[in-house]
Formats: sequence, structure tokens, C-alpha cells
Amino acid sequence: MTLFARRAFNALAVSALACAAQGTLAAQASNRPSTPAPNTLTARERKDGWTLLFDGKTTKGWRGAYLDSFPSQSWEVKDGTLIVQGIGGGEAANGGDIVTVNEYSSFELLVDFKLTPKANSGIKYFVIEELPKTPGSAKGLEFQLLDDALHPDAKLGINGNRTLASLYDLIPAPADKVVKPIGEWNTARIVVRGRHVEHWLNGKQVMSFERGDAAFRALRAMSKFKDLPAFGEYPKGRILLQEHGAQVFFRNIKLRVLTP
Repeated sequence: MTLFARRAFNALAVSALACAAQGTLAAQASNRPSTPAPNTLTARERKDGWTLLFDGKTTKGWRGAYLDSFPSQSWEVKDGTLIVQGIGGGEAANGGDIVTVNEYSSFELLVDFKLTPKANSGIKYFVIEELPKTPGSAKGLEFQLLDDALHPDAKLGINGNRTLASLYDLIPAPADKVVKPIGEWNTARIVVRGRHVEHWLNGKQVMSFERGDAAFRALRAMSKFKDLPAFGEYPKGRILLQEHGAQVFFRNIKLRVLTP
């Protein structure tokens, strides 16, 4: 083989190897699961009965707690996120909490949330807008949203039952829960089948309990809800996102109805 032929052969071999490598990388990329755009449902999710509670553009399906319309302050939709602003003050002291128009009994709920430093908020469920209205937030079981490192509420309550992902003031989430840093997106998951409830954080289950059993009632009797005998045992209620004076971001709010 001449020198010219050898060089041509080597060039063709290198080109063939490069093409093969590109083909392998392309095949690997095509086999990777794609990440759905925020506030959308995949075909599988639609088939499995999921619905969006937030479309990324409007506040359709929500209203203010104890109101007929959406709050005129504290909340806004921007860049595909539902934002409660950090205006300051106490719980539900400005625009107030927001609740779903619909009520739910057995369901699975997913919510992406992003906290800011010292943030305090919550995702409540089985919310009943009891009258007369009492000061502060509407009452309901709560998946606590909190900056555990900087907010003083993390050190209140009993055994950490006011920390992130806890059943607020009742059951603490474990200290070794998987939490992404402040300013990054975390995912809350709440599963309710009849009286059975589970809290999940970032794909890991952090607790389960039975609404209304002896253990639940004993915990309620030691909590700030001790004077509400039906608290946590309503057959159905609304989903609530809490305004508590701190800026918090929400997206990918999805729900599917389950059989008890």
C-alpha cells in the first residue's frame, strides 16, 4: 500500500469511527426519557387520570379562602409559576390564602415548590372554611413548607413537628429527609386514600398516618387544634396554598382522584 493510500485509508477509518460514535450518542440520547415542560401533562399522566390544578398562565380553578374571587394582592402568575409575595406580616394577613374551587376526598397531589430564605408557607388539605371566620389561615391538615435552617418555627412545636414536610404541629418529618437547597425546586406529594394519608418529599416517603384513629386523636389533643374536635376528619375539603408573609414559588400542581 502506498503512503498516499495508507493516509487515505486512515482518514476513512477515523471518519467511520467518528460517525459510529455520533450514532451511539444519538441513540443514547433518544433513549433518555425527556423532561416534560412545566405545567403540562404527559400522555401517560392523562391516561392515569391526572389533571392540572395550575396551567402556568392563569389562576383558573382557584379563589381566595372565604372569598368568591381570586385575591387582588399578594399572588401573581409569572414565568409559569404561581407566586405568593413576601409582603410581610402574619399568616393570611394581606391577600390571604388561596383554595381550590373543587373539594376532594381521596386523591394524590403533586406540587413543586421553591422557598426563599426564612420562608414559611404550607400546602393544606381537607380545608373547611368554617364560619364565623377566625383570624389567620383557614384550618386544614398541612404539609409544612419551611426554611428549617433560618425560620424560628422549626424549633417550636414538639419534636420538630413544624419542620419542612411535617404534618404541621402533629407529626414531624424525619431529620434525614431529602431536601434541596433554598432557591431550588422541591416536590411535595400527598396521597390520601380514605383515612390513610402519606407525605412524600422529593420522591421519598416521610410519613404515613390514619386520620381519626386513636394515635391521630392523641396527637391532635396535644396540638394547637385540640379545640377543633373534627379537625382532620372531614370527609372532603379543599386544597389550600398559604400566604404567610414570605415569597414562595409553586408550579406543576397536579392531582388525580383515587378510589378510597
